[in-house]
Amino acid sequence: MKITATKFYSLLFVFVVFAQMYLTSFKANLFLQIIILGIYLFYEKLSFDRNFLKTIFPVFLLFLLPFIGMLFHEKETYNVIKDIFHFIKPLLGIGIGYLFFKKINDFKWFVQLIVFIGLASAVIHFIIIFFFSNTNTVAEIREFGKDNFLELFSLLFFVFYKKFHKESLFTNSITHYLIGSILVASNLLYLSRTMIIVAIICLLSVFGLSIITRKTIKLLLILAGAVALFYFYLFSIKLERESFLYKVKIAPSELFKTHIDRNNHADLWDHWRGYEAKRAIALMNQNPSSYVFGCGHGSLVNLKFYAPLSDNPSGKGLKYISGLHNGYSYVFYKTGIIGIFLYLFFCLELYKKIYYSKQFVIVFISAIGLVFLFTTITITGIYNSKDTIVFILGGLLFFERKQLLTNKI
Repeated sequence: MKITATKFYSLLFVFVVFAQMYLTSFKANLFLQIIILGIYLFYEKLSFDRNFLKTIFPVFLLFLLPFIGMLFHEKETYNVIKDIFHFIKPLLGIGIGYLFFKKINDFKWFVQLIVFIGLASAVIHFIIIFFFSNTNTVAEIREFGKDNFLELFSLLFFVFYKKFHKESLFTNSITHYLIGSILVASNLLYLSRTMIIVAIICLLSVFGLSIITRKTIKLLLILAGAVALFYFYLFSIKLERESFLYKVKIAPSELFKTHIDRNNHADLWDHWRGYEAKRAIALMNQNPSSYVFGCGHGSLVNLKFYAPLSDNPSGKGLKYISGLHNGYSYVFYKTGIIGIFLYLFFCLELYKKIYYSKQFVIVFISAIGLVFLFTTITITGIYNSKDTIVFILGGLLFFERKQLLTNKI
């Protein structure tokens, strides 16, 4: 049986995405992606469109910038290599998505493949919840799910493909409703605050409400008022610390509160992102140059105590950490104010594409720009070690190029 380019690169793409979702080792994932990219280079010629290179150039500069910060600070080789890998990761993911779908060159199959991967992930999610976990509480269900943006984008692609292309992804109605039901149920069972907001961002983009107009400003003000009322209600009732609504309640202070008593464990863990950011800024104050270029690859944040963040053989936990949950603090610490501007420029360049076109590809590229602006606050955005959105973005950027050339898709 002859293996076509579509089958070959589809299988490789599925493999790399599933590894990203379920293989816990960041290093193993990175090496797998490098090997898979090497397989591509063995058979194919490496070429990128100028528009694509222009789009990802800020991310490439973000990779280079920390080398300047290294000139002002002495680092251990191991930590330098670790950070280099973290800053390479989004470039690899976007590149793999772009190159593989450039060879496949079938937009409908791209959308179907994302849906199929999401469907398989949803089935795995159900198996874990119902057969391998004790799911008596919301906290236990969330523990065995976490976020899964691949599934969320699978659902969004599945639902809205017909809106833009006037045809269903799957002609069989039973197959259509079965896939839709599984994806909806699985997405709901993640009970993820971040996924809910990402879904809202994508829906706003799909319906053209992410474009700034008088109408959308009024809508955002109404939405802000509704959120304020909701939080007023949450602060007026008593909630258990492990409940979903409690997690929603503390979300704003979890990110930005910096006056934290680290001897009060409940206060510390509820506001861990804020504590990490506080320690990073305190260390930057010791070296004013770091505000411009960052502390560079290999820089570590001193937590001032041993936190139980990993299975340290000594049993003490970690006192020095390389990564931060708040991506803006992370980018600022590693690359300085220049890096923050580059990162914002990259995300906003993706977002503003919706002002030029309202087609499927452009709408979701724009949505991803807004999604990264938000998820960078909570889970490090493009530098999240488990992020799968970059693979989808890479594919979308290829089909954007094709759309510009053919005025289709």
